[in-house]
Amino acid sequence: MALILNLETATTNCSVCVAKNGKRLALKEHNTPNYSHSEQLHIFIEKVLKEASVSFRDLDAIAVSKGPGSYTGLRIGVSAAKGLCFALDIPLVSIATLDSMAFQGAAKTYDFIIPLLDARRMEVYSKVFDTEVNIIRDTKAEIIDENSFLEYLQKGKTLLLGSGAEKCKKIVRHTNVHFDTHVVPSSKEMAILSYEKLKANDFEDVAYFEPFYLKDFIGTINKP
Repeated sequence: MALILNLETATTNCSVCVAKNGKRLALKEHNTPNYSHSEQLHIFIEKVLKEASVSFRDLDAIAVSKGPGSYTGLRIGVSAAKGLCFALDIPLVSIATLDSMAFQGAAKTYDFIIPLLDARRMEVYSKVFDTEVNIIRDTKAEIIDENSFLEYLQKGKTLLLGSGAEKCKKIVRHTNVHFDTHVVPSSKEMAILSYEKLKANDFEDVAYFEPFYLKDFIGTINKP
């Protein structure tokens, strides 16, 4: 038996689930533009463990969404995951944010699935998968224009999903393009991915693991 606590904080959705052998036992999440992860995350952790009738000591691993995504959100999730791993002496598993998003489009019939996260201005973080959710092209930051993803659109039905898909709707025009702008990263899809990594002993170094920001953090200074 493998019990894994999955944490997703890469975007506006603060999401926590506990899963047994890849099957979800309990889930708690809240999607708000206010990024209230610092207030909600540990409360959600306690609630899902209670709902699943398990304790911290029952856990076999902690899984965390590693990015790309919000700098602050990722820091909160990774810090919580590492703290639990240190305290409980259990392994840390990381899941690429766009990988778990891609599985939300896997139930539909498309030749290509492209999860997109909104970045700055007309930029998005993207990754390309085939219909079996195998990686075709790895993660990159790119500026959206009328030729974006054309090489896939010309080959077959292509699903653009996530917050970054909203930017594409006004620019990317093709008979093979389909959009789902409501998809947000969730710990639900992390459950099976983290279980597979646990079985493969694919762990992170708890001391040195850092989120995958993809781009350097750029802070803002409030005007007086």
